[in-house]
Amino acid sequence: MSHPIIITGAAGFIGRNTVAALNARGDTNLVLVDQLGTDEKWRNLSGLEFEDLLAPAAFLALVESGRAPAPEAVIHLGACSATTERDADFLLENNYRYTRRLCEWTLGQKARFVYASSAATYGDGSHGYNDAEETLSTLRPLNMYGQSKHLFDLWARRHGLFDRIVGLKYFNVYGPFEDHKADMRSLVHKAYGQILARGWIELFQSDRPDYAHGEQKRDFIYVRDAVDVTLHFTKERAKGGLFNCGTGQARTWLDLARALFAAMGKTPDIRFIPMPPVLRGKYQYFTQAETTKLRAAGYTKPFTPLEDGVRDYVQTHLAVQAGG
Repeated sequence: MSHPIIITGAAGFIGRNTVAALNARGDTNLVLVDQLGTDEKWRNLSGLEFEDLLAPAAFLALVESGRAPAPEAVIHLGACSATTERDADFLLENNYRYTRRLCEWTLGQKARFVYASSAATYGDGSHGYNDAEETLSTLRPLNMYGQSKHLFDLWARRHGLFDRIVGLKYFNVYGPFEDHKADMRSLVHKAYGQILARGWIELFQSDRPDYAHGEQKRDFIYVRDAVDVTLHFTKERAKGGLFNCGTGQARTWLDLARALFAAMGKTPDIRFIPMPPVLRGKYQYFTQAETTKLRAAGYTKPFTPLEDGVRDYVQTHLAVQAGG
């Protein structure tokens, strides 16, 4: 049997879709790593084919003991992704040190290491969204989640690893199988439920005079595109480096909301609520991936337009789940 591909965070949002994409191309020799806990997250793995499934601590024990299977590649998507998580020690251990240990082991196995960084590392965007490694030291994340991701990016650069590994700065990913993410779900998922329940949705007001309510902008990327970028870099001859994983086109929250109402065949009813105190001073008003470096690395496929992605998500997944 060939060496397996190891996917951490495999029952998570991007992880689950990555496993499904690997299955679709015939890859079933997969070792999945995730903490399933006591909720319904395990349902994300229903219908998928894989060789083994391990909790993160159990997998790390195999790595430390030398009994972990030699991988073809490691796709490390496992992390605490809550931007509101305040336990800094937990984030350091879970998002930085675990990633570092796994990277060292993977390189020792002479295998490909692709890991999830985040657009949260860019902070308020005042230094731009350039994914050049030499600009890393100028970035100031707004929360500890972003800082935990940034620390590993800095460590990898300091040790000259970006010629052998790939970090992906995912922007605002949305799409199927994010149900378990609670407050970290995309607005599409949250607002779909709000529209079904009461017919209208809520967006945050703007606290800045240069942005009208709902005109805050994000780079929204459909999950199938994010997965396709991820798998592009597992190829043996793919370039190493740190890359943005976004469309390169910022759209407003109002654009997203209107696309959702259109996909549901309903007239828009959008209302505004105050920015929660926990987000004030830590909220990104504009994100837009620079994609020149990604394109230069050989990724040439077009990204799904926002309206098309929202329509596909609603009609092929959310409406099916809701029985509509």
